[in-house]
Amino acid sequence: MSFIEQVSVNHLRPLMGGTERSISESTSLSSNRESETTRQNLSECKVWRNPLNLFRGAEYRRFTWVTGKEPLTYYDMNLSAQDHQTFFTCDTDILHPSDTVMQKAWRERNPLARIKAAYQALELNNDCATAYILLAEEEATTIVDVERLFKQALKAGEMIYRRSQQCQHQSPQHEAQLRRDTNVLVYTKRRLAMCARKLGRIREAVKIMRDLMKEFPPLTMWNIHENLLESLLELQAYADVQAVLAKYDDISLPKSAAICYTAALLKTRTVSDKFSPETASRRGLSTAEINAVEAIHRAVEFNPHVPKVMYQ
Repeated sequence: MSFIEQVSVNHLRPLMGGTERSISESTSLSSNRESETTRQNLSECKVWRNPLNLFRGAEYRRFTWVTGKEPLTYYDMNLSAQDHQTFFTCDTDILHPSDTVMQKAWRERNPLARIKAAYQALELNNDCATAYILLAEEEATTIVDVERLFKQALKAGEMIYRRSQQCQHQSPQHEAQLRRDTNVLVYTKRRLAMCARKLGRIREAVKIMRDLMKEFPPLTMWNIHENLLESLLELQAYADVQAVLAKYDDISLPKSAAICYTAALLKTRTVSDKFSPETASRRGLSTAEINAVEAIHRAVEFNPHVPKVMYQ
């Protein structure tokens, strides 16, 4: 039995509610308890921004074509709409017709109406970076098309960002506009890095993300380090992964499933090759093995759904 199997049987099943109920327990009692547990879990649920989110047009829609199911709920759409309005709009948008159109586009619930509005914004201003972002996210059906549109967004976004930097001290409104234009630039580069990774150019993706983290260190809200972890793991650059964790797996920072499970993975790797169930049963777990088990517990407690998905 491997270390992971041992942990799964002895530690994860009870933690995930995997122990079987007594057959004699009444169905109604079981149902009541499950309902109460569900209500409790919902009340304790915390929503975290997902830096690994897929592209709506090129990936989520493809899932719908293949399965006939909608992967995104109204709640998902509402959360992303709030983010779009927070990061991609500002008070000075009313001064620019294309930005005014995009303000309405981000609030629009109908995907076709959003796409139509993005094209209207581009007719008014061919350098409207947020319009290219919307089309890349929602209209493009392949990652190649997504990347092409984000490159157009980057070209426009860099020009607008430089212009905003020159005017930022003129008024509070100009400062707000610079913050918005910074968000647009960082978001675009991060998504381009994700395109590069998905297209197999992993080292290029790593470079883009490292450069972003150096250039804009305050913007931890984008959690670029989690995108970086994903690419480094794909390269099997475990020493680099450990270095990133050492910086961001901090008690003062918001945790995430990516951070918790990556930390558990690294600690498990150090003990799994030499693990022996017979030895462990005789002398107990070593300090390193206990640390690995605790890291797995921590990850599962943070998000118990990940192991269930991995087992499928």
